[in-house]
Amino acid sequence: MSVVAMLAFAMPSTAMNMVMEMGVAEQADEPAPTISVDANVVSVNGASGMTLEVVSLTGRAVATYKIEGPAQRIELNLPKGCYILKVGKVVRKVTVR
Repeated sequence: MSVVAMLAFAMPSTAMNMVMEMGVAEQADEPAPTISVDANVVSVNGASGMTLEVVSLTGRAVATYKIEGPAQRIELNLPKGCYILKVGKVVRKVTVR
């Protein structure tokens, strides 16, 4: 009998269950925030406490907005052009017309 097999028989079943439960808890992730755009209004959901970054296509930071609640609407007062919006790991390209 291998050492691993002997340890499995020696461990009480509750200890084995705890190890399995801890592995599942570590894998749980929160859902990613969502970004939607309608004209020049950006809606951000599920990003409370995060920051919305607005970056030009040349890489210049244009604006940042603190997301205060679970759902927030922000009016972008930007010149016409294309921009990158980022909240956490979520990135969207938008065009302001």
